[in-house]
Formats: sequence, C-alpha cells, structure tokens
Amino acid sequence: MPHRAGETSPAGHAAAHESAPTAQDRMTEFHARLKERGLKSTAQRDDIARVFFEIGRHISAEELYSEVKKVNPHVGYATIYRTLRLLKECSLLYERHFDEGQARYEASSPRHHDHFICERCGKIIEFENAAIERTQRLVARDLGVILTRHKLELYGICRDCDAVGRP
Repeated sequence: MPHRAGETSPAGHAAAHESAPTAQDRMTEFHARLKERGLKSTAQRDDIARVFFEIGRHISAEELYSEVKKVNPHVGYATIYRTLRLLKECSLLYERHFDEGQARYEASSPRHHDHFICERCGKIIEFENAAIERTQRLVARDLGVILTRHKLELYGICRDCDAVGRP
C-alpha cells in the first residue's frame, strides 16, 4: 500500500511531536550511539539515517531505498537493511508491522501514540487519546495484571478516501 507524506493528522500531531528532536538532533544521537558500540560513521550510513530522519513518516525499506538513491546512488538494499537494524538496536527507530505485514519504520519518540491505518490508501495517522490510555489501565487493574506496553491499531477509511468514495 502506498504511504504519502503528511501521514499524521493535524489533531494530535502537534501534541505528539511538540518536543520531537530534529533530524540533526537524531543524527547527533546516532553518532553517539555508534561511538558507544565502537562503530564508525560512514557516508552511506549517514545518508540512510539522515534521509530516514528527515522523511518524518512511516516508511518501508523499499521506499527508503528509493529516497536514499536520490542522494547516494551507490547505496544497496543490504546496507539499507543493516542500517535500519542498527538504528533499531540503538533505539532510534521502531519497526512496525501493520495489517499488510510489511515492515514500516518510524523514528522513535518519547511520547506514546497509536495508529489509524486507512484500508484504501494506506495512510497512517498517528494519534494520542487519554481516554484510551485510561481504559487500558483500568482493564489491566480489573484483570489484576501489570501492563508493560501496548500498541493500538485502528483500521478503516480516512477522510480523504471517504470523500472520494461518496457519490
């Protein structure tokens, strides 16, 4: 499914990313994490990481490859996958598997958010909802369990697709 720029909704977007680090901040963090691991910064790694952080949306490895090729035509798929794995190991990105199963990657965020996925166009809308978070804590309490993490994915038709689909 295609994913377009501007995937996040206006409502919730600002709240979810008010204090989000810039691409340059994330690159600085990436270099620090590489150094901690005794790894060197390379031009190809940097190109991949920079493009990923600048994109600012959920992206597949294939989409990232296409974007990175515009900047560095010598980067191969293997380097894309190795760098994505490294960014994940450095806790700088999350790997998500939505309904279609293909891995999508997003930059890590200090704020928790959930996802709405349009079944027609594939748009991914990030959102935060305090009522859902409270309900999850209540469910955990009622079950007598400790909730350590969760993910919520809602599927349906986005506004744009709904407007197009109406007669």
